[in-house]
Amino acid sequence: MDGRTPVIGKTADVSGSGCSICLPDPVPVDGLGQVAFDLLVEGRTVSVNTRARAMYCIFGGGEFKIGFKFLGLDLPTAAALARYMK
Repeated sequence: MDGRTPVIGKTADVSGSGCSICLPDPVPVDGLGQVAFDLLVEGRTVSVNTRARAMYCIFGGGEFKIGFKFLGLDLPTAAALARYMK
């Protein structure tokens, strides 16, 4: 998140417009930051690295599940996400 130290989380759900990531600490709703993760698409690793907005932050099971909406995806990344969703 902008102004914070980068953290490593676990991607829980991925769609063409966003993802949810499980983190040990909460993130402010409407906060902006950079989201980066890798996908396996058609046998190749594709890196997703994009700006995102936190849409929700829910605590459960000892961690926070944060829903992020992707902002300004580039065309190759959007195409890779679409292929991943098939």
